[in-house]
Amino acid sequence: MSKIGIYPGSFDPITYGHLDIIQRSLSVVDELVIAVSNNKSKNHLISIDDRLNLINQSISSLPEKDLSKIKVEKFDNLLVHYVKSKNASLIIRGLRAVSDFEYEFLMTGMNRSIDKDIETIFLMSSEKYHFISSRFIKEIHKLGGDISKSVPKPVLDFLAKI
Repeated sequence: MSKIGIYPGSFDPITYGHLDIIQRSLSVVDELVIAVSNNKSKNHLISIDDRLNLINQSISSLPEKDLSKIKVEKFDNLLVHYVKSKNASLIIRGLRAVSDFEYEFLMTGMNRSIDKDIETIFLMSSEKYHFISSRFIKEIHKLGGDISKSVPKPVLDFLAKI
């Protein structure tokens, strides 16, 4: 039986930090589902369909052996229920700083209280990506700053149009 990992997030937009976690996740799972949250209560800059397209474009340069292990899907239900619907038991989360850990620790506890069979693994972001966050990217872009070192070209091109 293959080990399926779920990497959830809003990916609004996807960054090099996300891509780093995606690539490194492939060393611990046989299949990776990038699960894009369609949380309608959040005010997203980029629509769910555009986020899915940007992720697919951004991962397209990965080696074919890696791409064959990745699916990109949207979800709008409880993460634990989504994980189960995919016959997975592993959630993958990236951490940049101690401040990320506190939130993720609480979320992991809540997920395990709902389903004790769901495990979460944390991957520390590579050092060069510690400072990147989608929230910062959106703010820098809005104020006319250069985000080219933080996001893949498809995202850069997309954001230039909006």
